[in-house]
Amino acid sequence: MGLANENTPPLLNKAPHPGAVKRTGVLSLAWSIGQLGWVAGSFSILIIASTTLFSSFLLSNTFLSSLPHTTPSYLHLVHFNLGLTNGRLCGLLVSISLYGFGIAFIITSAISIRAILNSYCNNITAGIPCESVEPSYYIYMLLFGVIQIVLSQIPHFHNIKWLSVLAAIMSFAYSFIAIGLSIVLVLENGHVKGSIEGIIATSATEKLWLVAQGLGDISFSYPFSTILIEIQDTLKSPPPENQTMNKASTISVAITTFFYLGCACAGYAAFGNDTPGNLLTGFGSSRFYWLVDFANACIVVHMVGAYQVYSQPLFANVENWFHFKFPHCEFMNHTYTVKLPLVPAFGLNFLRLSFRTTYVASTTVIAMIFPYFNQILGVLGSITFWPLTIYFPVEMYLNQSSTQAWTIKWVMLRTFSIFGSMLGLLTLIGSIKGIVTEKIS
Repeated sequence: MGLANENTPPLLNKAPHPGAVKRTGVLSLAWSIGQLGWVAGSFSILIIASTTLFSSFLLSNTFLSSLPHTTPSYLHLVHFNLGLTNGRLCGLLVSISLYGFGIAFIITSAISIRAILNSYCNNITAGIPCESVEPSYYIYMLLFGVIQIVLSQIPHFHNIKWLSVLAAIMSFAYSFIAIGLSIVLVLENGHVKGSIEGIIATSATEKLWLVAQGLGDISFSYPFSTILIEIQDTLKSPPPENQTMNKASTISVAITTFFYLGCACAGYAAFGNDTPGNLLTGFGSSRFYWLVDFANACIVVHMVGAYQVYSQPLFANVENWFHFKFPHCEFMNHTYTVKLPLVPAFGLNFLRLSFRTTYVASTTVIAMIFPYFNQILGVLGSITFWPLTIYFPVEMYLNQSSTQAWTIKWVMLRTFSIFGSMLGLLTLIGSIKGIVTEKIS
């Protein structure tokens, strides 16, 4: 089965650059541990990490003999092995997730900016009411949206090398600060907080939905599978690329999981049943407020770049589709050179201007309507984890390996996929329930 020919509209070609994949989801993991308790929470992180690792093994072995004449990507691999319909379904899911990440980045940035001003209010402007120095979350979201509208007009902004380096530095900085502050707070408390059963809910049903939201947040933190193909394509043989990739995946997932467990467990040990949804927001009154402010500033810088890294592939895909469908339309294809005082000459394309501005505005409006950090992360994790991390890798492996139906391997892989779908459905329902509950309250 071949790839799309020249008469077929293009699929979304690339996942976001690997340098930007580490997300602020790490800051929600302590809250997730709080919903599940010490044992179940830690075990869930290990299980989802193991699932991601197993999926990466399936993908690396599937890639070994696929896509001989193309620049490979996860979506091309799905299209090549499972056909155009599955390829388009995969492209749709990736597009939805990219759009959702933009919403999550706006919410995260607003929370961090608000935390910085709250810290200023509590620690600098003694005696001045916080309300007099803190405008609404909506102001920060609008400011973030305006910045993104400007940045989105820069072609190939997400390919700037320093952007990925900066994102990595910022993400590690605020994560290590969160771990360090949590450990200091545990020492100050003199004991480890938290419990085996986790945060107590008003009913068993409410507890189930909170557990589902926690699992969704954990799933959101493991996006590795969708960028594995691009990484493996850069490897040389011998040894075979899949062997090298399997070793690299094992090391990568192990280190990431160790880091996630450290952040999650330290945070829950510090706050116990009062663990905040975004770990850093719990340190607003800390004597190390200046360090907390720096960590929140790192988050904002990371989110500004990450929004473009995740959105520009979607921009390019939609615009390429319009160029393909309307090759002779001047509005779609013509770029005008504009020269303004004190500004270098730049190209202005009306399609790019209108579509990208509308896109950023829509994500900003949705973030303002549903500014719920943990619930949004849970929805995104539930939408992407099962289909992209489990279903497509299993189906591609079974298709390429010609595994016979009802053999032990076939039954185990199908069971693995079915349990994954049940988990994804549970987390999706729980996270949507959480959004509805927050909105009503």
